[in-house]
Amino acid sequence: MRAVELFMVVLLAGVCATAQDVHYANLNPAAMNMPAAIEPLSVPVTPQPQKKKVVDKKFLLVMGVLATAETMRITTTTLALDREAAEGAPWVSVPPAHRTLIAKNGLIFASELFVAYAMKKPHSWIPGDRVIRKLWWAYPAAAATVHFKSAAHNIGLKGAEGCDSAAECEMQ
Repeated sequence: MRAVELFMVVLLAGVCATAQDVHYANLNPAAMNMPAAIEPLSVPVTPQPQKKKVVDKKFLLVMGVLATAETMRITTTTLALDREAAEGAPWVSVPPAHRTLIAKNGLIFASELFVAYAMKKPHSWIPGDRVIRKLWWAYPAAAATVHFKSAAHNIGLKGAEGCDSAAECEMQ
């Protein structure tokens, strides 16, 4: 019986509270438009310093030129070695496999790319970091120059007989 009495008291208290809210809303229509809870004030966000992009147009351009130069050097060296092996040059017994050359030179290019990225990325613990970050492009530019010169040299190579073409060798 005690539980029934407690249930009735809670039920009546709830009905009375609801009736008071309806009566108050009828007296004050603006009360219905008020938010149920007060929203906390938001503090304006302080602008964070912009992080400088490491991979930008200049980085992609310089590393693309280096990749092109290395590809030209690898291709012309492979073609020159294949031609010399076909002509019977004694210094080329077996030309290297293309997969091996691509794998080795791909790893070398990946390491050059990583070093250039690491040099361009800001580091707070390195003294003189600004100077290092400004000179990140020096090695890729120098290496690209060397690779382009090597490719041009490979293109201008003569055959094992000292001829530029098979027709020239036949005339000798």
